[in-house]
Amino acid sequence: MKRYHSPLFLLLILPAFAFAQRSLLQSGPMLGYNEMREVMLWVQTREPARVQFSYWVKGKPGEKFSTDEKMTLEREAFTAKLTADEVEPGTEYEYRLLINGQEVDLDYPTEFRTQELWQWRHDPPAFSVAIGSCSYINESVYDRPGTPYGSDYQIFSTIHRMRPDAMIWLGDNVYLREVDWYSRTGIFNRYTHTRSLPEMQPLLASTHHYAIWDDHDYGPNDSDRSYVHKETTLEAFRLFWANPTFGVNGQKGITSFFQYNDIDFFLMDDRYFRSPNRMKEGVKTMLGKEQLEWLIDALVASYAPFKMVCIGNQVLNPVKNSETYENLFPEERAYLLKRIEEEGLKNVIFLTGDRHKSELSKYVNAQDNTIYDLTISPLTAGVNTWEEENELRVEGTEVKKHNFGLLEFSGPRTGRVLTIRVIDADGNEEWSVEIPSEK
Repeated sequence: MKRYHSPLFLLLILPAFAFAQRSLLQSGPMLGYNEMREVMLWVQTREPARVQFSYWVKGKPGEKFSTDEKMTLEREAFTAKLTADEVEPGTEYEYRLLINGQEVDLDYPTEFRTQELWQWRHDPPAFSVAIGSCSYINESVYDRPGTPYGSDYQIFSTIHRMRPDAMIWLGDNVYLREVDWYSRTGIFNRYTHTRSLPEMQPLLASTHHYAIWDDHDYGPNDSDRSYVHKETTLEAFRLFWANPTFGVNGQKGITSFFQYNDIDFFLMDDRYFRSPNRMKEGVKTMLGKEQLEWLIDALVASYAPFKMVCIGNQVLNPVKNSETYENLFPEERAYLLKRIEEEGLKNVIFLTGDRHKSELSKYVNAQDNTIYDLTISPLTAGVNTWEEENELRVEGTEVKKHNFGLLEFSGPRTGRVLTIRVIDADGNEEWSVEIPSEK
């Protein structure tokens, strides 16, 4: 026989359903790449579950759209990427996560905005991009004894308050430990543990995220192409990040590209093809010939007023120390800078991490074109305290505390300006620099 439930009964059980679905949520939702006609959405559950997103134009909940539904699986760390493909350019949307058919209540906004169709219509929009590297999240049972290496997790709330349109994670976004390096279980557990940090969740849900890796989210410290589990960390990276693509010209690795409004961003892989740092004979490379030539071709082909090259290790710093390009791969560095000079490329800016301090380096080549290297590090990992004489450092830009960068692009199409702001974990501005696009 049929059973009919009173409205009071339904009012009592609906909150229980909502709580049950939220308890299945491990991390996210996270916004991945956004384009004019589609946006990528990501989520991770605690166990197998059906996940889906509904979305609607902000302020118009009466007309809802839905992504496909997907079952999260243990072999994929219970992650899912789903595409919102019924969107229009330059439009704000609200969205909701559904787990097993039930909406999940979250106590922070879940919204996204598609990129604007500005070409042939008006000047490109102003927008901002947050950048940072070296995010260490403590787990005492597996960390080395002594003072915890990670701290100032409020930095993610600070970034969220700035409401950047996008964020680029510049490597060491996860710190694999000794307990993680040599098993798939360890690697997936570490990625899950870091992504689940409570302070990170509101930022993940309302800013579009892109990423590259460096040694610690690729493998052991200073790891290279010889790392035996690099296919597993590549799998983890692809599962946990929602970049537009992974690898170029049929190669593996994480190399990619995206354009945000009128600015081009090149996402480079400094680990998968890298020679061992201590190799003495043979051709030494950080990027590998195929990737290096792709970068040069892509820079030459770019019409962007700023060409932002995201790469884990410092490029311009001439100091022969640690994993600077000049210290380990001077021939390849010289070749890259020479080709930039030969092609007369302007407005090339390297975005780098790794060094556990922040600084801006500036180099003017023989064609009188200026190249910058903006190093932003660390988000939460230990801070670099030693002194280093970088002769290309712009005076007053060295920061030795937890910090992030905020890149603000503004101005008309023919006169774009980049404002760089470096901000500490509590929201205090350390310095700012304005760079006009060279004609």
